Amino acid sequence: MSYMCPLCNGFDANRTFHCPTCSEVMVDSGRLMDYFDDYSAYLEIDGMKKVDGFPDDTSSHQCPHVLTCPTCGSEITQMISEFYIP
Repeated sequence: MSYMCPLCNGFDANRTFHCPTCSEVMVDSGRLMDYFDDYSAYLEIDGMKKVDGFPDDTSSHQCPHVLTCPTCGSEITQMISEFYIP
């Protein structure tokens, strides 16, 4: 089975998230795992999910993304539901 994150793959470009602090639209700053070190963006996604701090993101088919507010500077991690690719 194969699952794909709609944000990582650009399928959900019109999706918006609002800042919990100031209610402005947040910017997707990418996958959380890409921030671990200089090479983590080049490693296998499923392998990185084993060490990202979310024990069930692989089994629940979710991709943790960092969202940043350009207005107040707040950052949150948002779990994005992946969809099945037959």
